[in-house]
Amino acid sequence: MPDFIQNGAVTTIHDLGRARLEELEENLRKAVRKNPLALVLPVTASDMRADSFSEIVNHLQAADYVDTIVVTLGLAPDADDYRETVQKVSPLGERAHVLWTDGQRVQALYNELIDEGFRLGTPGKGRSVWTAFGFLLADPRLKVFALHDCDIVDYDRKLLARLCLPMAHPSLDFDFCKAFYARVTDRMHGRVVRLLVAPLLTALLKTGGTDDFLEFLSAFRYPLSGEFAVTSTLARSNRTPSDWGLEVGTLAEVFRNTSQKRVCQVDLCRFYEHKHQDLSLGDPGKGLMKMATDICGSIFRTLSSRGRVFPAEFFATLRSVYLRTAQDAIRQYHADATVNGLAFDRHAEEHAVEGFAERIGVAGASLLEDPVGAAAIPNWARVIAAFPDAPARLRTIADDDRTEFAS
Repeated sequence: MPDFIQNGAVTTIHDLGRARLEELEENLRKAVRKNPLALVLPVTASDMRADSFSEIVNHLQAADYVDTIVVTLGLAPDADDYRETVQKVSPLGERAHVLWTDGQRVQALYNELIDEGFRLGTPGKGRSVWTAFGFLLADPRLKVFALHDCDIVDYDRKLLARLCLPMAHPSLDFDFCKAFYARVTDRMHGRVVRLLVAPLLTALLKTGGTDDFLEFLSAFRYPLSGEFAVTSTLARSNRTPSDWGLEVGTLAEVFRNTSQKRVCQVDLCRFYEHKHQDLSLGDPGKGLMKMATDICGSIFRTLSSRGRVFPAEFFATLRSVYLRTAQDAIRQYHADATVNGLAFDRHAEEHAVEGFAERIGVAGASLLEDPVGAAAIPNWARVIAAFPDAPARLRTIADDDRTEFAS
């Protein structure tokens, strides 16, 4: 049933089942007269060809309160990938723009920035989101940037409306809005949040004592959700991680650059379904094991940058406390699943926790060896200081690619 609990300084906006889509969208149409908003859709070539992306485009045709839509196409080396993307988003009209991050023009801009000392990380969602934000910063009218993934199987336009309204409504003053939802079908999903992040944060607080950043992360019901909305000002100030630590790293930047009272989280929908990553216990270089390593590294390095000192023996203790905490969590999830009639493989959950515990040790060793690690992509404030025309150039690149390849 709906609840009203507010847990800490991060405001929770619940789904109390009363707001209809028509009301939400009418409020948004009024709000965007003063606070125009944009939507970022990062997509790979394979996801672009999935049924879920076409369904999302169909729903967005009626989201007329969105001023600008930027589709950042990555992992798409062929011009045919670009042409097909342009064709698929054509129902959205002139407000839709495709940024082809593998195209020669975007790559040339990347290389120019790299030559000047900017570290742009590796290709992936982080770089795609960063590039889209640069594109949007060329238009000073746009006040809010929203983002959601493109592999959402059960997409509903209400999801977007609930994400955007807390940021656009004139009576509210949030700088950042994070989504949360239930990852459940016939069983519980969201293993990295349930079995790694939540117990790890508890273990870090037990072993190291109170920390404002850890308390901030703990306030989020789903810190790894791919959906958020941010003001253009904050998007300009935040650095962007380029690995699997994107979501946690983004929250670290939000914590650093704005007040907690200007941060909220919103319940988007009752259930949320998208593609699931393999656990990859046998290959820690990919899947959830790779994700776990990057997430742990992001948390540890953020704590290190805040002055936390990690003795060499700390991570052995942390791993032990994490294992006990995560095993207790499995017992709780088992009870929850049983009463709700969900399938629950307790043995598989224990295996996942053991794999995550190993990743904590690996990430800890990496921190001790290299406390700085891979730097996040510099914020757009720094880039614009050196290349004032970079956002405008991204606009020109999108137009030129469309003229050459899609006309």
